[in-house]
Amino acid sequence: MIRSVFIVIFVLLIAILMLCGIASWRSEKTIGRSVGLFCFSLIPPVLGNMIIVGATTENMASVGCYIYYIGMNLVMYTLINFTNKYCIRQNDTDKKAGIVPDWIKYILVIDAVQVFMNIVFKHAFVLQEIEAYGKPYFIMEALPGQIVHRVVCYGAMAMIMIVFIIRSIQASRLHRERYIVILISMMIGTFWQTYYIFSRTPIDRSMIGFAVLGFLIFYFSIHYRPLRLLDSMLADIVNDTTVAVFLYEPEGKCIWINESAKKLTGIKGNDLEGASMALRDLIGETANILEMNETETEIIRQINEDELSFMIARNSFFDGSGKKLGSYVRVRDITEEKQRIEAEMFASNHDELTGLYNKEYTYKKISDQLKQHALNDYYIVRINVCDFKVFNDVFGKAFGDAALKQVADWIRKYSDERCIYGRISGDSFGSCLPKSEFIEEVLESDLARFTVRLGDIEQNLMVHLGFCEIGDDDQDVSVLFDRASVALDSIKDDYKKHVVFFDRKIRDRMVWNQEISAQLDDAIAQEQIVPYLQPIADNTGKIVGAEALARWIHPLHGFMSPADFIPLFEENGIIVDLDKHIWKLACRILKGWKEKYPDLFISVNVSPKDFYLTDVLSDIVGFVKEYEIEPKSLRIEVTESSMMRDTDDRMRTLEEFRKQGFIVEMDDFGSGYSSLNMLKDMPVDVLKIDMKFLGKSSDEQRADIVIKNVIRLSEDLSIVSLAEGVETKEVFNQLNNLGCNLFQGYYFSKPVPLNEFEAMLSEKKMI
Repeated sequence: MIRSVFIVIFVLLIAILMLCGIASWRSEKTIGRSVGLFCFSLIPPVLGNMIIVGATTENMASVGCYIYYIGMNLVMYTLINFTNKYCIRQNDTDKKAGIVPDWIKYILVIDAVQVFMNIVFKHAFVLQEIEAYGKPYFIMEALPGQIVHRVVCYGAMAMIMIVFIIRSIQASRLHRERYIVILISMMIGTFWQTYYIFSRTPIDRSMIGFAVLGFLIFYFSIHYRPLRLLDSMLADIVNDTTVAVFLYEPEGKCIWINESAKKLTGIKGNDLEGASMALRDLIGETANILEMNETETEIIRQINEDELSFMIARNSFFDGSGKKLGSYVRVRDITEEKQRIEAEMFASNHDELTGLYNKEYTYKKISDQLKQHALNDYYIVRINVCDFKVFNDVFGKAFGDAALKQVADWIRKYSDERCIYGRISGDSFGSCLPKSEFIEEVLESDLARFTVRLGDIEQNLMVHLGFCEIGDDDQDVSVLFDRASVALDSIKDDYKKHVVFFDRKIRDRMVWNQEISAQLDDAIAQEQIVPYLQPIADNTGKIVGAEALARWIHPLHGFMSPADFIPLFEENGIIVDLDKHIWKLACRILKGWKEKYPDLFISVNVSPKDFYLTDVLSDIVGFVKEYEIEPKSLRIEVTESSMMRDTDDRMRTLEEFRKQGFIVEMDDFGSGYSSLNMLKDMPVDVLKIDMKFLGKSSDEQRADIVIKNVIRLSEDLSIVSLAEGVETKEVFNQLNNLGCNLFQGYYFSKPVPLNEFEAMLSEKKMI
């Protein structure tokens, strides 16, 4: 009867282990399969024990023994796999630290083989028949192979338990329980097994303990949560949080508050009713609070002179059957957070120095109003502080910052709540104001005497205002400010006028500039732009060369004055393309002159932008090589002003030109401020003297002295002098008498097309 009861128990254990194994295998947890394999591995030893208990013959009992003993090797093998996954810590730098070594598994496999070989060698165990509970029972007599088996299995179990002991010590309070319970279960099963071995009890009841171990491992690995410990920890967390929490019974009576709630309401001790009343006084009726939903609602309260902001939320909690257990209210003081966000928003939308809107926010505010068509009677204004970089350099950054702040204050003075204004660059401000606020005479008068102060220092500041009217179809803020900037460009050198409007004339000029700039590539490709040649004569009046000057024969506009496009191209940088075109055509002309006029030269202009935007030396040398001309026949003409910046680099470039065989000319000598100082170091061969010396002087004798000494200076420096702007015979004779070498001007000829210039050469015209 007893043996039948144990058979039933073992059958139930096998069924339970099978269910646990299947459930673990299907689990989404990463450890699920390891748990499942362990549960499945417990089935063979339990089954082997069941066969031994029910066996009535030695052969059947022997089968049960083999299943049992080899099954224990399998149990140890899968238990090692489980332990290594269950006990490893995710933050371990060494994933192999603190786990059962893999070599134990190999020993278990070898041991299982040696136990199985008992069939042949009879070295592990033999069976002895005894009587148990009224029937024959076969008990195992251990031989050396069985002792080895026990040492291997007990050794593996000992190492597994050591890992669990270490993890139990190292684990946090939250996780310690999951290690200790499994460790105790393994100890009980091991001690129970040991007792069975030494007591020689007929029926091995220890497998019940191992089956229970399988169930516990399944439970703790797959389903267990330390609820009581979690509840305690969550209570501590709620108590430590800065959010005030109030718990209420279903009837509305306050039953618990955390420390933050006490601090919020000013309640000491456990005066829950007082806390509830204080909450009602602070944020309204408690009944209304309990009717709120989970969504947080902001409540603002004025306490003395302070404005406090709170986020309030409420929800109910229920038991497993859906019965309401009570409600809770969360109160979060967001006053500081709101102030911080507002400060960050202000900083992101405002200029740090002046406190005005920054460019992005100014544009956004104006753009929003444009989309609503709310600015039909408004102006866009760009306010520029003129020459502010110079002002900053002369008076210092502190005074410069003070000046910008005072300009900002001046803008505020002329603005009301309808205006939108901000700082849109370092020395520029922008505004959008109603037309009714604009009185040109007042602004002109105010800006004519605009001064800034810092301490005892007072200084005039030039401020220009560019106005642009907002049209019905205008939507792009940047375009409107660009128009205002274009208007400002028209008075940038005017120190008497401070206010300017973007009008049709300026608009037409802007359209013209865009149109002409866009046509340059086609004009170059079609050779609408050609070099006109202005003769250069020696002191006998003989033409010895020419200066190539760009002229545009437009198919629609006809002959265009250089003033219509040269200044524009110099400003926007595409003068580089124009200059390259003239350089190339000049080389082509010189190639055609190689046979007829081998001694003639052509001077070509190099603008300041060329030095920045292209490799001047490489380009010109390339053209000279392409057309196979002598470098000395193509003269390089630079202006004095182009040498005022990056002087060392420019001088190195000019020196390289001279090394290559080119002749370098300095144009507009006398129009700048540092000519005499620079002349001693500049690598130039020809000095072009600006005849403005004579034109602007009321004292001819003094002018003669200046011209004479400049010519003498160039002669002493072994530099050829070339007078430009010679318009009369008297001037020519005067300069000739002073020793000037070369001459250019309308007295000889204006710039003419190539065919007219060559006609002059063929006539061997002398002046």
